This record gives sequence, C-alpha cells and structure tokens, in this order.
Amino acid sequence: MALMTDAAAAPAREAFGTNGTAMITPFTRDGAVDYAAVEATAAHLVDLGNDMLVVSGTTGESPTTSDAEKKRLIEVVLSAVGDRARVVAGAGNNDTAHTLEIAKQAAAAGAHGLLVVSPYYSKPPQSGIQAHLRTVADATDLPVMLYDIPGRTGVPIASETLIELSSHPNILAVKDAKGDLAESMRVMSESSLVYYSGEDALNLPLLAAGAIGVVSVVGHVCADRFASMVAAVEANDLDTARRVAHEVLPVVDAVMNHMPGAVSAKAVLELQGVIPTRATRMPLLPAADDQVEFLRDRLRRSGYLQ
Repeated sequence: MALMTDAAAAPAREAFGTNGTAMITPFTRDGAVDYAAVEATAAHLVDLGNDMLVVSGTTGESPTTSDAEKKRLIEVVLSAVGDRARVVAGAGNNDTAHTLEIAKQAAAAGAHGLLVVSPYYSKPPQSGIQAHLRTVADATDLPVMLYDIPGRTGVPIASETLIELSSHPNILAVKDAKGDLAESMRVMSESSLVYYSGEDALNLPLLAAGAIGVVSVVGHVCADRFASMVAAVEANDLDTARRVAHEVLPVVDAVMNHMPGAVSAKAVLELQGVIPTRATRMPLLPAADDQVEFLRDRLRRSGYLQ
C-alpha cells in the first residue's frame, strides 16, 4: 500500500486535529475537582497552540475520577474552548461494560471523539483486545483513537490486530506509545489508520515516519513548539523540525523523566500561575518542593518561566 495521502488522513484531521495535549484535571487542596481551574487550563492550552484536548486520559488522573466528574469535565472544557479545539474523551479501562458506559456518556456530553486504551492489568489475548475495542467503537457514532501503550497496559495491541481494527468505520487513528517505530510504520503502510505520537521523546521520529500529529503531556508547556514541529514535517522541512525537537528536549526530559507526567504538568502550571495548586489524588502525590525547584530551574533555562 502507498504511503498515506493528505486526502486519506483528512477524516482524522477533521475528527481530532493534529496538535493535542492530554490535559490534567485540576483539584482543590481538599481533593475536589476545581472546575474554575479546569476552564482556565483548557483556555490556556488552546491559546498555547493546541487544537485537541484529551479530557480524562491518564494524565487527567482518570482512574481516580468518578463517571459524574468525567461527564462534567467534558462539559466544562467544551464550554471553555468553544469551536477552537476538538475535545476528545478518554473512555477506556479494563472493564468492557464500564467502558461502554463512559463512551456513551461522553457522546451524550458532546465530546468530539474517544480515546480508548486497550484493557490493562488483566492481559487479555489479542482476540479479547480486538473484541473489546470493536465493541466500544460500535457503541457510539464518535470517531475513535486507539491508545497503544504496553508499558501501562501490560500487553501491546499487535500490528495484525491494529490492521484488522482499521476496517471499523469509526476507528480512525492510533495514539502510539509503543516505542516500536518499525511496527508503527508497518501499520501505517498496511492500513488506513492515522498515527499520533503518544510519547514526547519520539515525537519527531514518529512524525518523520508518517504520523500526522501528537497527543502530548509536554504540550502543557510548549504546545506552540510542537505545532511548529508538526507543520515543519508536513512541509518536508526536517531541518526546522529537528531544530525544534532539540530546543524542547530539556523540557521533555524535565516533564517526562523525573516524576509522573500528571505530577510534573501540574507543578509547571502552578509555577506559571495557570492553576492555584498542584494537588493530585492518591495514589499520586503532588510534586515535592525539591521537584518543583528542579522544574523551575529547567523552565527558566528553557525560557518558559521568568
């Protein structure tokens, strides 16, 4: 099969955009969702250059938010960003019946699409993974982005499974955090699935290999730079894309390699004055003072904090 054309990628671009951030869920110090801070964060991220926000993904601490909170989060983010960005709901967990409930709720709340992670912890066989993902895709009319992150789920979505899932009319894309460029390229070349980088350290390699965008954690900080990287690769300007990748490398390292992404992203937004507190819900703990100082130093050196 020939490399994906712009026309073939158009449905995914329309459904999801190209420059996405997996948004944190702000909490108050007593553990409640801070919906005013949710609004402020969503608006800030779109102003920064995101045209897609993933709500209630892993970075949004979805394992510790209730279904009612997930619904309200979608509604608040939609209200905050209007038509300036696509709002994609994280809808996957390891219980198919519960995943269906979350997906239908997200559709009713007005989400533009679904991000569905493969079932984690129970390590189902590929046939079970495929049945789960097809069942969820059947549940609504929303476009679906599959999330392949075996480091968290314990089991990769095999290339053969992804290629078979591409026949489903609602399954358009993959958020790829598998770390296997050769297999990602194989799926892109043998199916209609459109790829998004789900691992910030590999954004440039995946874009160069054929991905059309990113779903980032570091986008909380430098979505504007990632947008320019995506545009440069699309224009076949790899010199510019490579320069941007090198410029943001210290921030990628600071945010992704020293503490959980949700923890570091919240600490950064607190330092920048976007949210009032970096509170998390257990089992995550907020960044300790020394971690905050480490992030402050890296952000200042990189020009993202005065």
